[in-house]
Amino acid sequence: MPLITIDGKQIEVEKGTTVIQAAEKLNIDVPRYCYHPGLSIVGQCRICLVEIEKMPKLQVACYTPVTEGMVVNTNNDRVLKARKQVLEFLLVNHPIDCPVCDQAGECFLQEYYMRHGLYDSKMVEDKVKKHKVLDIGRHVILDSERCILCTRCIRFCDEVSKSHELGMFNRGDHAELLPYPNTRLDNYYSVNTVDICPVGALTEKDFRFKARVWYLSETDSVCPGCSTGCNVSVHTNTERKHHAEGKSIVRLKPRFNAAVNKWWMCDFGRYGFESTQDETRITSPAMRQDEQWISTTWDVALEAITAKVNHAVNEKVQIGAWLSPQMTNEDLFVAKKFFGDFLKNTRTALCVEPKETPYSDNLLINADKNPNLRGASALELPSEMEASKRLFNQAWDSKLAILFVFHHDLYVAFDQKNLATALKNVPTIIFVGPNKNNICDFAHFILPAAAWPEKDGTFTNRAGRVQRIHQAIQPLGDARLEWQIIKRLAKSVGLSIPYIEAEDVFNAIVRETPAFAGMSYESIGTGGMTLSESTK
Repeated sequence: MPLITIDGKQIEVEKGTTVIQAAEKLNIDVPRYCYHPGLSIVGQCRICLVEIEKMPKLQVACYTPVTEGMVVNTNNDRVLKARKQVLEFLLVNHPIDCPVCDQAGECFLQEYYMRHGLYDSKMVEDKVKKHKVLDIGRHVILDSERCILCTRCIRFCDEVSKSHELGMFNRGDHAELLPYPNTRLDNYYSVNTVDICPVGALTEKDFRFKARVWYLSETDSVCPGCSTGCNVSVHTNTERKHHAEGKSIVRLKPRFNAAVNKWWMCDFGRYGFESTQDETRITSPAMRQDEQWISTTWDVALEAITAKVNHAVNEKVQIGAWLSPQMTNEDLFVAKKFFGDFLKNTRTALCVEPKETPYSDNLLINADKNPNLRGASALELPSEMEASKRLFNQAWDSKLAILFVFHHDLYVAFDQKNLATALKNVPTIIFVGPNKNNICDFAHFILPAAAWPEKDGTFTNRAGRVQRIHQAIQPLGDARLEWQIIKRLAKSVGLSIPYIEAEDVFNAIVRETPAFAGMSYESIGTGGMTLSESTK
């Protein structure tokens, strides 16, 4: 392993490590535009020039491998002068439109100019004009004038999504990033090109002109779109008054996790937050009276539900509960306690199998569209489809007095006509979820559940990695966390569920469920912890 010195600091690194990678290990920031750790190295922007002893010319840090005894200087006068000149060259034809550019505030041209530029320009000729505001895909706008030809987006489409939509056209100062003829940037990972664009050349349609980044807050979470469990940052804007605390989600960004999604996320997951803020959200409890829906309070709704549950228990008739792998480990654990341990005459089921096979690929998108099916299995809940079929048959045979449905739109799994018949045979249906769906047409009670950005808790992805989600916004209206709803219902029927916070529930999971042994919110941290790791 070569021993090298960078800015007076020594470090031993693996053979084949580049200078820029070695510098990162020492927390030395070497500027970069074309370099990205998830893409091939091209060494063409030249902003990462450094001085290496015994080499007459400055070298690009991203492309130069370390050697034994190498001495590197990243910050002397010669290097700083070169960076300033490279910046001036890159900005020769760049439009000065920072006040109207969505990248303002997170633009590496701005940042490096303020750190390394601040020059008096020697350029007097007119700027070369290129294409502006090109609609190149479902989610992406291209402004070629702002492009610095780093080729990150091209390499992403060639190497990661392997969809090959983008290329470089023309030569010299007329070189320009464009889609290939008759091609659009419509792959399922297209907005990652916006994430990795170091300037404002590629911008996101759905975010354009909606918020300035300095008004945004970031919260670590996990995408619930499928069982991959991509790590994300939830960006909320305090200026948009949507939720009770004056915050609204404006975008999701992928968060690096080498064991899960690396630097990327799919476009399906990126826009999954929109359902948490649309017109289908359930904001208050409701009950059906004389075929009319009446909004009510939690006290009134739970009092009516309690009476029906107590009657079913006293008469020893069957209760059904369709739990959901969209629920957190904490939600499912408390549900299992209530329906399995307390209400002995309850038959539970978990997942439903869609009639059509969902889309999946070999990168991140998984056919299982649930974030916590593996967690439900670890909690020893009946996750096989046969359990759902048995529950359906009980409803069909009029053997259920009460049916709780959490989240599920059962239309995706069962024949619509047969499902309608089965549900009409159940005297009381209670739907619990954040959004209305087809099952609400058959329900007698609707209880609003918090959506995933409104929760603290954990999901377990398909690889068995337990990961934290954090509350980014307050629950909308009167929505509550599912485990809190169940706790309150349990109390109303005389049962005690002694948890105050989500962490209390997780600690109980750790004590009572072998698969989670040894875990804690602290040990899970920001990267997660696998079920197998917890038992070592």
